[in-house]
Amino acid sequence: MLGDVLLIDEKHKIAADSIYKILVEKESKKKKGYRFIVAISGESGAGKSELSHSLALLLKKQGQRVKILHTDNYYKIPPNIRTQWRKENGVKKVGYKEYDWKLLNRNIKEFKEGREALMPCVDIVSKQTDKLITNFSDIDILVVDGLYAIKIKDIDLRVYIDLTYHETKKKRGSRGKEVNDEFRFQVLEMEHQNMLALKSKADLIVDGNYEVKEVEEIVSV
Repeated sequence: MLGDVLLIDEKHKIAADSIYKILVEKESKKKKGYRFIVAISGESGAGKSELSHSLALLLKKQGQRVKILHTDNYYKIPPNIRTQWRKENGVKKVGYKEYDWKLLNRNIKEFKEGREALMPCVDIVSKQTDKLITNFSDIDILVVDGLYAIKIKDIDLRVYIDLTYHETKKKRGSRGKEVNDEFRFQVLEMEHQNMLALKSKADLIVDGNYEVKEVEEIVSV
């Protein structure tokens, strides 16, 4: 998203390093030229964008050609009228169906095929949805971040940040993306319920202390 504010600190960098090591191991088992996708999901303010950016920088340092795709760009209803639309249609409409999955999956397919893609890009300042032309031919790894990113079918590594909107209130306020009024908290609760249903899809869990654990490790404890 154009104009987004990132609040990266040491915990994001440390978690990104842990994810990076696991990603490299998984990627090494793929055929040469394989286009790898990692998805990072979590509730509002959990640090999805910060973690995605930190991971992308690590990959870049190691010579990998990487691009970040923000699924918030794929809402069907533009940000300037989304809150009003939700109020008119009811908070129960908040969820997966708000996204243009057809376009998102098409752009994912274009990455896998190394082709040029026309992608949406939300300008946070103007609240307009612009169009961005991207050439995926030189990209090795795609980092997809967003609420429901791990729901995407063609993902090689799924990361879930296990922080609820109750725990990230201060973080959301400092970014100033949306007004935290009563209706906003109703939206956050719906997103929270949707996220709980997705957690089982994760390969890696980033806990409240931002420590990264593989799902098998958690189950065995």
